[in-house]
Amino acid sequence: MRVVAGSARGRRLVTPAGAATRPTADRVREATFNALASLDAVDGATVLDLFAGSGAMGIEALSRGAATATFVDRDPRALAAVRANLAATGLADRATVVRAEAARWLSLAGRFDVAVLDPPYAMADAMWSRLLGDLDAEVAVLESDRTLALPARWGILRSREYGGSVVVLARASRPAER
Repeated sequence: MRVVAGSARGRRLVTPAGAATRPTADRVREATFNALASLDAVDGATVLDLFAGSGAMGIEALSRGAATATFVDRDPRALAAVRANLAATGLADRATVVRAEAARWLSLAGRFDVAVLDPPYAMADAMWSRLLGDLDAEVAVLESDRTLALPARWGILRSREYGGSVVVLARASRPAER
């Protein structure tokens, strides 16, 4: 797995050991970030990579000009991989790495320009609703194994299937209610 574009283009990324992490394929990241670029959503953005895993999505955003990225995961092996990848790409100075349970952390988080949510595919629809209810972001990238029913305040900009993955770009019509 490599960074697809930007200042860290071509740099190899490591993934955490074990089967718990399912990295987003290079071609899916490329298509997703091309779509985000067409929305002018990444350059200078504050980015959240929730369920960070290897950190590939947030690192791709930083490589393509995001101002900052926050990586959140509860697995110490995933966070070790994120830190190693940030060091290897030279992007650690614009990153914050947080060990936390995603839903609890998100309920207290601030606003982001772009948020990437790529949880385990077995996550229940009720948890998706909770996360999207608490998420305060302009644009969200949602990766799942199925089509998701989004809360009313989220409008779908684009939805694509890649093998067994569905990637949705959504825009919030209003801020999260806290």
